[in-house]
Amino acid sequence: MPSLQPPPSPLISLEWTDHVTGRRGYFVVDRLVRGVASGGLRMRAGCTLEEVTGLARGMTVKEALHYDPKARYVPLGGAKGGIDCDPRHPEAYGVLVRFLRALRPYVACCWTTGEDLGLSQDTVDRAAAEAGLVSTVQAVYPLLDDAAGARSRLADAFAREVDGIGLDALVGGCGVAEAVLTALDHTRTPYAGTRVAVQGFGTMGGATARFLSRAGLTVVAVSDVLGTVVNPAGLDVEALLGARDGFGTVDRAALREGDREMPGDAWLAVDADVLVPAALSNVIDCTNQHRISARWIVEAANMPVLPAAESLMTNRGIAVLPDVVANSATNAWWWWTLFGDITADCDEAFAHIRTSMRELLGRVLARAEADGTGPRAAAHALAAENLTEITERFGTYS
Repeated sequence: MPSLQPPPSPLISLEWTDHVTGRRGYFVVDRLVRGVASGGLRMRAGCTLEEVTGLARGMTVKEALHYDPKARYVPLGGAKGGIDCDPRHPEAYGVLVRFLRALRPYVACCWTTGEDLGLSQDTVDRAAAEAGLVSTVQAVYPLLDDAAGARSRLADAFAREVDGIGLDALVGGCGVAEAVLTALDHTRTPYAGTRVAVQGFGTMGGATARFLSRAGLTVVAVSDVLGTVVNPAGLDVEALLGARDGFGTVDRAALREGDREMPGDAWLAVDADVLVPAALSNVIDCTNQHRISARWIVEAANMPVLPAAESLMTNRGIAVLPDVVANSATNAWWWWTLFGDITADCDEAFAHIRTSMRELLGRVLARAEADGTGPRAAAHALAAENLTEITERFGTYS
């Protein structure tokens, strides 16, 4: 069975020190396709080079899984950036600008980036402009047939809103929700009565909760930096979305009768069928996995489950739908829109995401059953096959 073997070392691996604050930043390119790699920029206290390296490798897989030889969008390589700083700190924005200024040659020629954990796209775009960049995705412009038209289309898409939330903040959660619904359909589990707990209520977690609630599932818990809010009868997701700040923290004044506040890690042990970690990496490990009783873990965050913990949970009958599949819609939507596979229309975007995610997860689940493996191994096997075809078509860049 083919497998995606990560290289012994990344193609590019850089560590950066801010001359003003001493804070550290990291940039890793795992693979280039047609000379370009894609991957977001995150900011969080404690971010490490090892973390960014793993995220860059995950981006290689995530891009490859969406390869469609008939589409205009040709997947890129995988890359990632990370800054070790609390995004709420007064120094954070200046650090971000200086990091992007230092990495400007890479963003200009080979690294397309955007928002990730701790950063909004608006913040990244503003900092990129101050750093002297045309766009955070300008490296891909030479690959476009009509760069001006593509930029206009993407700007139009970013200007769209649905019920007060920007389209760009909804597409990832739409994809995660569709992964959940596909898994439920695969096992003939009804939506009504299926309980969901979401860890993290920012862009990805909030959108996922909205789409699952509107599909008829019951969101029984959400967590943020202040703790976990639980209601076994179901939370009012729309009210909580309306009461969160720019970092996904919910104003507790919006809680209803029956909503209970619990400690920050209570989301692990909530009585739920689906658990959606949608914030930090490496939050489910061997020391806490035993608290989880959910049937599915759907990785809306990048790398939230450590491999050893996943193995233990698999032995307990818990299925993990991996990040490289479940949260891949945000990245794919950017490129579908920019390359022209879809327009800026919201309904068209959601329809394309739903169709693509169902087809992709369906192939992953079918491959897992055929190979006798889990969804993660199946996803990597499919990515390896696609990477072979991509390499044959476009060559190897190293």
